[in-house]
Amino acid sequence: MVSRRDKAERFLELHHGREPLLIPNPWDAGSARLLAWLGFSALATTSSGFAATLGRPDGSVTRAEALGHAGMIAAAADLPVSADLEDGFSASPQGVAETVRLAAAAGLAGGSIEDFTRRDDEPIYDRALAADRVAAAAEAAAGPDRFVLTARAENYLHGRPDLADTIARLQAYQSAGADVLYAPGLTSLADVREVVRSLDRPVNVLALAGGPTVAELAEAGVSRISVGGAFAFAAISALVQAARELREQGTYGYLDQASQGRAAAQAAFAAFSLPPPI
Repeated sequence: MVSRRDKAERFLELHHGREPLLIPNPWDAGSARLLAWLGFSALATTSSGFAATLGRPDGSVTRAEALGHAGMIAAAADLPVSADLEDGFSASPQGVAETVRLAAAAGLAGGSIEDFTRRDDEPIYDRALAADRVAAAAEAAAGPDRFVLTARAENYLHGRPDLADTIARLQAYQSAGADVLYAPGLTSLADVREVVRSLDRPVNVLALAGGPTVAELAEAGVSRISVGGAFAFAAISALVQAARELREQGTYGYLDQASQGRAAAQAAFAAFSLPPPI
């Protein structure tokens, strides 16, 4: 078993490779083990994908639930795992710092903090307060056991496609001590290039329909590419299609795909079989 500190150091190193780190987002222990078996080097949790497993919308999970889930993902595969810590589950810098400390104690190699307030009237934190929240998180992350902190500027996901403000926020978060910067929602390669040019630390980009390819993002200098809840919802889509075929057509075409999934699961989970009963 690799120590949590070693995983954190390895995770940070992966942001400085020749190619972007492709970091998929499992939603349970099984998907984490499958993705590790498929050869990925690190994993990240997904708040929307996890909430979906509970039958809830994104943003409805508590800190205790999120950390328990992230710890389970970290224990499922011997890889660095970064947790989606949403807004830090607190408006105050002190509360965000406590979330980071708890995440490290849960076995996570890193985690991300958003500047999204979850308020309809003012969805994004004031820039100065947002930077203070990142600074508090960075101080907690710099404890005796390394924790890789990602700071997220959420403008583009919440109706504020302001590139200048997004870059200014990311620069403030960089100055506050974040290890990785992330502005989910960017789809213009020119905008991605401008973000990368404006920062001195690794940049994560969310893979989106109509957005740049992995090769294009690599050429632009992106260090990490994540998928958010997309893999989880692709799995849900396969379930819906299979259920509709059975219910509406009475046929079993989905069994071909199911057999492929079963074979992959058997291969991926073989190393995790239960010991014989005593």
